[in-house]
Amino acid sequence: MKNTTNNTKLLILHPSLHKQAGSHRVWILAFVTFFTFAFLLTLINTRDSISSSSSSPVAGTNVQSRLPTTIADALLHYATNSNTTGKMTASELKSIAEALHNCPSTPCNFLVFGLTHEFQLWKALNHNGRTVFLDENEYYIAYFEEKHPDMEAYDVSYTTQVSQMTELINSAREQLRNECRPVQNLLFSDCKLGINDLPNHLYDVAWDVILVDGPRGYYPSAPGRMSAIFTAGVLARSKKGGDAKTDVFVHDFQREVERVCSEEFLCKENLVESKDLLAHFVVERMDGGAASEFCRNRTSS
Repeated sequence: MKNTTNNTKLLILHPSLHKQAGSHRVWILAFVTFFTFAFLLTLINTRDSISSSSSSPVAGTNVQSRLPTTIADALLHYATNSNTTGKMTASELKSIAEALHNCPSTPCNFLVFGLTHEFQLWKALNHNGRTVFLDENEYYIAYFEEKHPDMEAYDVSYTTQVSQMTELINSAREQLRNECRPVQNLLFSDCKLGINDLPNHLYDVAWDVILVDGPRGYYPSAPGRMSAIFTAGVLARSKKGGDAKTDVFVHDFQREVERVCSEEFLCKENLVESKDLLAHFVVERMDGGAASEFCRNRTSS
């Protein structure tokens, strides 16, 4: 009888083999996923670039695809407030817009006394330039800065009153060769009409266009625009750098304070035009050593 031996063999698979196989599968899956994602991303970018190219009017031309935020805000502001009273007339707006458009400096430096209905329009018209607003109401400034974070505005503490105009002008005349001289750094001035509490850097800016449309001046105890007009006259004559001339606009020129102070500190010989309630002066830089008077012919009394 032949004895047969059962040669059955037992195979034992070590757990590490399973782990290696699983690890390989994970790497393969990650590799496939990565290239799938890269392919989709490339496809999307290609589609967008094709769409942009097809919508461009001229191939290879750098066309701004979006309206600047300042202009969009201004258009919306005017569209939703078309019945607001106290706005400037078309002729007044055009006069200031032309001065900004023809500004000899790039960028243009525009200083505005008063946060009025037109504030967004001024910022939009001076696109890429520097527009700074000064207002008497710090809460008003805070409110608009919250809504328009890119806006540059500062509050001014006026210590004058409309009823004090004659007294303040006489004081300025007495101090003409000292604290109230036409060429100086107002930061260090004690002239009663000079605004000396602004941030230091503003006194070093070569302002190309200045608009006086604030503060309030329509009743005796209101701050009036005596200080704003005097300060505008000094900033223009003390200008360092840039063009030698500064366009200075005074709104509500029909009122006594605005007219008398403009004739005193901006001067009739510098008045180039008057549109409705807006007066336009062009004031030239002066040599500090030779500057002894604001005007060649003083007419106010």
